[in-house]
Amino acid sequence: MTRQAWKSFTVEKLRVEVYPDRRAMGAAAAEQAIARIKQLQREKGELRMIFAAAPSQNEFLASLVAAEGIDWSKITAFHMDEYIGLPEGALQSFSRFLRDKLFDLVRPGTVHLIDGTKSAEEECRRYAALLGEKPIDIVCLGIGENGHIAFNDPPVADFNDPHLVKIVELDLPCRQQQVNDGCFPQLSDVPTHAITLTIPALVSASHLFCMVPGPTKRQAVTETLSGPSGTHCPATVLRTHSDCTLYVDTESCDYERWT
Repeated sequence: MTRQAWKSFTVEKLRVEVYPDRRAMGAAAAEQAIARIKQLQREKGELRMIFAAAPSQNEFLASLVAAEGIDWSKITAFHMDEYIGLPEGALQSFSRFLRDKLFDLVRPGTVHLIDGTKSAEEECRRYAALLGEKPIDIVCLGIGENGHIAFNDPPVADFNDPHLVKIVELDLPCRQQQVNDGCFPQLSDVPTHAITLTIPALVSASHLFCMVPGPTKRQAVTETLSGPSGTHCPATVLRTHSDCTLYVDTESCDYERWT
């Protein structure tokens, strides 16, 4: 059954689909991503994909895991950011999140994980080299409460970044979101620095699927869609991509402004 958006509209090049709740949103986004994966596998065989690690992605990832007909052995998987300084195997690490929610369940042919326990400079170079080997086909991402994509917070975001991967200092709203999401008990527990794929690395992909549910993302979605384009809200760059769909629910999007 193909799930139809409750409301849909376009802002510049960005398609926006509104669903009544986050479960419907995640299932619909996954349905469309699955169709694209299958199409590309028919056309070219092997794919390269980047995944976000955040509670906002839970419903989407669960639907991917349940999907039939995807040849995961022909997918090379990356993730888009990782904390620096967490102990190996920490529950809050994004590599652990994606192993638990996706990678260990579907077993992609190749999984490249960012290791936040090693020299951050060396890890950036290693991961950038892996990303640069071939073009990225699909990115599955979200938007942070401060408008970030990956860990490109407003103070460090650069639409023309010369790097594919870099070290960043996390700003306060970003770190507070990790507490709001239940990932850390208090702000002082949240690492202050991370490794992130840059904005050019993310938007270089041919197809972007962006899932953003929940009331805490409402302001970020509004800024993404209605504010001026710029690094004050890094997600505004999505409006310029040739094939990006933003999936929201009625809590995260003031859809009446556009429909």
